Amino acid sequence: MPSPAPVLLLSMPQMADPNFARSVVLLCDYTDQGAFGVVVNRRIDEPAWTLITTEPAVRVDPAVHIWVGGPVEPNRTWVLTGEPTGPEDERREICPGVVLSASHELTLEVLQAPPSGRRRILAGYAGWGPGQLDRELAASGWLMMDVDPHLIFDVAPDKMWETAIRRLGADPSALQTSTGVH
Repeated sequence: MPSPAPVLLLSMPQMADPNFARSVVLLCDYTDQGAFGVVVNRRIDEPAWTLITTEPAVRVDPAVHIWVGGPVEPNRTWVLTGEPTGPEDERREICPGVVLSASHELTLEVLQAPPSGRRRILAGYAGWGPGQLDRELAASGWLMMDVDPHLIFDVAPDKMWETAIRRLGADPSALQTSTGVH
């Protein structure tokens, strides 16, 4: 079966894991070895400067926030952006209008600049072992939809999950809330 990635995964209401409740995950890789993605709708309320120290030390713009990319390796950062930026060998175009970078230099640059709706720093990622995501999909733990850069970058994070579900033609309040997945 060909990989569905890249796609957006939308958690179903029965998702018991609080790391993924009402989450929108950009699924970047999906193979028989497992799957990799980043949550795109979880901004941390506290400003970045209160949460992190950088090496080398930089002045973090007081308005910049960190986003939770997932529960795996929360000390690892990524930059999710709407345009190719940063070193070419440290970035990957997931689809047109969505680029993921592992560049430390780009992370420092984003931390120091005024916030942009098209650039965000993610801490951690979502990972699944071989067959794990297959089982979650078979148990109706996730809905899938095409990646939409406008949804990721232009919709408020607290509205993104509901907006995505509605774009699929479903009413979020009517979705089944049976016992847990994950």
